[in-house]
Amino acid sequence: MKRLLWLLRWILKAAVFFTLFAFALNNQQETRVNFFFGTHWSAPTVLVVLLAFAMGLVLGVLVMVPRWWRQRRTHLHPALPTPIDPPPTTSKVSRGI
Repeated sequence: MKRLLWLLRWILKAAVFFTLFAFALNNQQETRVNFFFGTHWSAPTVLVVLLAFAMGLVLGVLVMVPRWWRQRRTHLHPALPTPIDPPPTTSKVSRGI
């Protein structure tokens, strides 16, 4: 049974690889990416898609880093209180009585 699962896993990996490989072969034409002030960059379509995916991945990780640090800090030091907002201060307002 384990051998069958191992074989199915490798078949799935091969299918994903060959699908991405076929995508890369079918998208080799030049793509022009226009930036501001009339500048542009020309590259194969598959490279532009790969770069956009990588930039999204990096941005997603960078957005999650503060949450990971906060979670790690509370996990490593459970005795430390978690930072919370202080209660709002009440100001004494004369009611004109």
